[in-house]
Amino acid sequence: MTVGTDLPKPEALFDLDVWLHRWPASVYATELHYGVLVFTGCDAFDERDAEIAARTYPGRRILIDETGKLEVHPAGDGPPISIFDARHPLRAAR
Repeated sequence: MTVGTDLPKPEALFDLDVWLHRWPASVYATELHYGVLVFTGCDAFDERDAEIAARTYPGRRILIDETGKLEVHPAGDGPPISIFDARHPLRAAR
């Protein structure tokens, strides 16, 4: 697990600044797009958030898109494509 300098040590308490800037606490909006969960935070999510989301949603594929949104895709082959990409198969099917 990656531990950045902006996170408290495991034995330390969280303060408000950390709580507001790490997933899942920093989620401002949760949306469902074509069956894909999309989380929007106050900052762009990073690989630490993706690791936590992968443990929270085992078997699903996690993606952080180019705008910093965290997407939870169903299981499948290969890396997921952002649900906001017009080439995504679920978007094209509708």
